[in-house]
Amino acid sequence: MTHANHGFTHTTAEFQDLVDRTLAHAKRLGASDAAAEVSEGTGLSVSVRLGKLENVERNRDKSLGVTVYLGQRRGHASTSDFSNRALTDTVQAAYDIARFTAEDPAAGLPDATDLFLGPAPDLDLFHPWDLSAEMACELGLRCEAAALGLDRRVTNSEGAHVSAQQSHFAAANSRGFRGGYASSRHSLSVAPIAGRGADMQRDAWYSSERAATDLASPEAIGRYAAERALSRLKARKVATAEVPILFENTAAVGLLGALVQATSGGALYRRATFLLDSLGQSVMANHIDIDEDPLIPRGKGSSAFDDEGVKTVQRRVVEAGQLAGYFLSSYSARKLGLKTTGHAGGSHNLVMRSRCTAPGDDLRTMLKRLHRGLFVTELMGQGVNYVTGDYSRGASGFWVENGEIAFPVQEVTIAGNLREMLNDIVAIGADAYTMGAKTVGSVLVRRMKVAGT
Repeated sequence: MTHANHGFTHTTAEFQDLVDRTLAHAKRLGASDAAAEVSEGTGLSVSVRLGKLENVERNRDKSLGVTVYLGQRRGHASTSDFSNRALTDTVQAAYDIARFTAEDPAAGLPDATDLFLGPAPDLDLFHPWDLSAEMACELGLRCEAAALGLDRRVTNSEGAHVSAQQSHFAAANSRGFRGGYASSRHSLSVAPIAGRGADMQRDAWYSSERAATDLASPEAIGRYAAERALSRLKARKVATAEVPILFENTAAVGLLGALVQATSGGALYRRATFLLDSLGQSVMANHIDIDEDPLIPRGKGSSAFDDEGVKTVQRRVVEAGQLAGYFLSSYSARKLGLKTTGHAGGSHNLVMRSRCTAPGDDLRTMLKRLHRGLFVTELMGQGVNYVTGDYSRGASGFWVENGEIAFPVQEVTIAGNLREMLNDIVAIGADAYTMGAKTVGSVLVRRMKVAGT
């Protein structure tokens, strides 16, 4: 496929030729194996604030990277210059690095039997947006105006942002893998401020999709962001206590991310995770399943192969609370004496569900189940120790009494241990939300410590 008519300066055929010539030169130098990737990205970002254009940025990047193996010695180099001279110099640099690098028993390309050998499915990932700076500015202004116009208590704004991004790449290695595709990612966001003086609150909302036609309307994004900011006015602290915690779906995605981090190859072979040697063991409440599907059309984490060219597969990561699979690249798998799971570069479209969730388990129902405790809508800080599982983060949200929101809460800390938190998940709502490549509804945890006044 040729993408030059979508703002790219290079075609797929040109990329494939660059990759082929790179691998051929590595072979001529004496490489036992080699891998190469060439990519190009282009985009437009526009920011507005208080009814005026603030910033217009256009980006265009390109890169050619090559990895050379001399047995179990590895060297890598890259360049943004696609000329013949730059290509040969870059391959030579990678070769020279490999010559003087110590042998690593785990280094090497994936086994040929694990590689994706095509043909690639059409995952509908490329939807270029013919967006001018003027059109982007108008969208941003509409979004911000909707936020500022919702209520007179919305008094200020950190601005609205519109982004249209697209890229394509081609990759190959000396063991038979060849692949590549084009993709796009577009977004619209706004961050209004409500209140005056000492009682001011900020919140934000956004929409991000592969196709611009799937984005929420600027007005809907603006109004919802303003509603969130307004709901936080007159926030206060609560007394220190141990209570149930309901994570809003946007915050609950972090719990799924923590599980991925703790069961990823790098953490496992470094023995830097609280879920060491957890394969086949219970790691979550027994009503929870986590599924992974890398082949969802328009999915944020969709791809038929990972960053090494290993084919991806649909699988169940957690079944009835038991861990059924790690997240491994070829390197980390060899370090652990296991097989790659096709996760060089990260996870692919994860969905966390409870077997007990009913279609009517919306947020209102989840608040009823919380009954009395803290509904967390925002988390702050990085207080997670993945070695021990200790968890402590700043939080804001709402105090809930008798299943109803009583008042907004700010400047508190919630603390616990991830191993216990994952096993103490009481329920997952049907209000599923997708952030990046992870999808989950609101999550109710039986008990955590809230540090307040």
